[in-house]
Amino acid sequence: MRASSPESLPAEFLAALRPASSHASEADHAACRAAIRTGSRSFYAASHLLPPSVRRAAYGLYAFCRMSDDLVDEAESGAAPGAVLRLDARLARIHAGHPADHAADRALADVVADHAIPQALPAALIEGFAWDCEGRRYATLGELCAYAARVAASVGATMTLIMGVRDADVLARACDLGVAMQLTNIARDVGEDARMGRLYLPLDWLEEAGIDPDAFLAEPTATDALRDVVARLLAAADVLYARSEAGVGGLPLACRPAIRAARLIYAEIGAEITRNGFDSVTRRARVGAGRKLKLLTRAALPLGGGADRDAPSLPETAYLIEAVPARMPLGRPWWDIPGQAVRVLEMIEALREREGTGRETA
Repeated sequence: MRASSPESLPAEFLAALRPASSHASEADHAACRAAIRTGSRSFYAASHLLPPSVRRAAYGLYAFCRMSDDLVDEAESGAAPGAVLRLDARLARIHAGHPADHAADRALADVVADHAIPQALPAALIEGFAWDCEGRRYATLGELCAYAARVAASVGATMTLIMGVRDADVLARACDLGVAMQLTNIARDVGEDARMGRLYLPLDWLEEAGIDPDAFLAEPTATDALRDVVARLLAAADVLYARSEAGVGGLPLACRPAIRAARLIYAEIGAEITRNGFDSVTRRARVGAGRKLKLLTRAALPLGGGADRDAPSLPETAYLIEAVPARMPLGRPWWDIPGQAVRVLEMIEALREREGTGRETA
């Protein structure tokens, strides 16, 4: 029998070479699941299609993202930068293996250790929150994509690592999907953001449409010109949704339906905005439970089309991909011979069990 190289072994067996982390308790995992159930209904619906182990890690990741977002949003305007600095400190503790006393911190610490998540990925998310604190506006679509790379593509790349894939081309497509989702969020929340004094639409597009940004924030109105800008943003998202499909085939088979479901549900938000006449000021697009159920069913089927998997990444997301080592590091140093021997024996035993199960079911 030909020996397998490390690259050809299943991801779960490579992960077995790393000592499992155990910062988070069952109560912590339950708290993370509850946070996502109330805070991100679209992700929660799609997550039911993930394998249980991946789903648990995903809940930990998204709970930390949600908690971080809420902390920054709830801080007084002058205190928000301080909230970001505290998040930076908490992230450093997570990567050092000494998380703060919070369910999301402990859960993310396990995710980081078990899946070798480089600190650059969650750090990018926190940088995006810092940009929000600055009230930063974005002159071009490229600058807006740089923001989306931080608050969304970083999460997509982390999810890809949780699913056991570190291939740069697949990561590029995951980042495409994250940026597309964020552009959809921005298109949906134009009115809500404006009433909070926030503006994410590209300033050069507003100028071309004859819209004064400050006048719009003072009195948000769904004019024909604004509807055209929203339509243009959704068209940019659709291009990235199409690009992202090529990467789904590079994911483990059991994970593909969940990612397709997330893509379909978010794209449906864009379709609902379109049905509303691109009015995101007086109306907020929602995907009902019945429609989500149909999309979850459809997610089991390949969508087809899309760009090649090895298409270049967006320039704005390239730094995230470059931060990920191609190979997952081992959890123990190479000279820890007894420890490595135990892990290899466990892996061999697991392989034997899998082969035995295969013979019984053949």
